[in-house]
Amino acid sequence: MQPDRRFLFSHPAHFIALGFGSGLPRKAPGTWGTLAAVPLYGLLSLVLGPQLIALLCIPVFLLGWWAADKTGKDLGVHDHGGIVIDEIVAMWLVLAFTPMTWLGWALAFGLFRLFDIFKPWPIRWFDLRVPGGFGVMLDDLLAAGYALIVLRAFMHFGWV
Repeated sequence: MQPDRRFLFSHPAHFIALGFGSGLPRKAPGTWGTLAAVPLYGLLSLVLGPQLIALLCIPVFLLGWWAADKTGKDLGVHDHGGIVIDEIVAMWLVLAFTPMTWLGWALAFGLFRLFDIFKPWPIRWFDLRVPGGFGVMLDDLLAAGYALIVLRAFMHFGWV
């Protein structure tokens, strides 16, 4: 089943899991969800510092777990591509530790997408073995960790 606007608004979990609509495009919904995370982070940064946004990722992760689990069950697909709350939370976490420059944000976006798409070990292992909403959220959190490690190395060498 391909979610549409009607499905998006049929339950609060769907609205959250589908990234407020950013997960509806048929092509590259994960990329659209990650893109949606960037201006949302920018808005949050107007009122919260990076440390508080990083802490905010904890309850939003838990909310995403519930929403992804409910939405996956309703769609009949454990980790439907349209479920992008996992990309949003993970991208917020990466941006919280990234310099607020166009280069920093571009690298954060590119590195996160790279690790989210290719899922190097152990991300793929967890992705295949951890079911439900927690599994949906976990693999993106791990991809965020990889992105942060590489980003920190770039920052260490003065490349960002």
